[in-house]
Amino acid sequence: LTSQYEVILVNDGSRDKSWEVVSRLTETYSWVHGINFMRNYGQHNALLAGIRAASHAIIITIDDDLQHPPEEIPKLLAKLAEGYDVVYGTPVQRRDKLWRDLASRITRLALATSMGFETARHASAFRAFRTELRMAFADYRSPDMILDVLLTWGTTRFGSVTVEHQPRQVGKSNYTLLKLLNHTLNMMTGFSTLPLRIASLTGFVFTIFGFLLLLIVISAYAIEGSSVPGFPFLASVITIFAGVQLFGIGIIGEYLGRIHFRSMHRPSSVIRNTIGFDSGDGKK
Repeated sequence: LTSQYEVILVNDGSRDKSWEVVSRLTETYSWVHGINFMRNYGQHNALLAGIRAASHAIIITIDDDLQHPPEEIPKLLAKLAEGYDVVYGTPVQRRDKLWRDLASRITRLALATSMGFETARHASAFRAFRTELRMAFADYRSPDMILDVLLTWGTTRFGSVTVEHQPRQVGKSNYTLLKLLNHTLNMMTGFSTLPLRIASLTGFVFTIFGFLLLLIVISAYAIEGSSVPGFPFLASVITIFAGVQLFGIGIIGEYLGRIHFRSMHRPSSVIRNTIGFDSGDGKK
């Protein structure tokens, strides 16, 4: 594909002997480089560290489980050559467990609030993009980050190709349903105002509902001289409106929490050490 290339492996605080394996690979292959984190910072922060360390014109991201075969990389590069800035490898058929597939669908729906539906529909961890896009988020320092959203800050030229998706052969995913749902919440409250709009719309709808309810009560009293049962009716109305208010306050609280953590200027990652970066690029 090219005469110059590099492979950057990021050890995201693993507790096994992954870094020892990375070190041996850098000794054997001059084109393999390693980045070792002080602790676990999450998949997207690990990707960000690798992206910032990359030295060539095109970056390809791929998970270490290799469910996306590296042999499919030429498809991404060919699509990128058509003028796109970002190309996703969209699986023909996913080989994940049912709960993981369902959680991934929910995650993509949340991603659509920040990226747009058409782009998010094809998003995956297997992607190729032009390195200059990283300039769009060069100053980004928050530990809460979604790479795909950051890429939209630099371009609107997204494309996709279908690729194979193989069953995982070794190990198991560190993602749990709770982690994926938290990831989804982070996307919606960290990079989109949709939840605030939903809260505003909900408040508006229930305001109209309250006025209609008041109109019905007044009409019933004026026409028939009857009134609604006092305590049950009042308790129901208070419960409904209190629930809506707490819902809105909860959403606002999420946004305030994000602002608070970002104001602390926590780093997206802290690198313990790197290896292999002074050994040059690979040559075919």
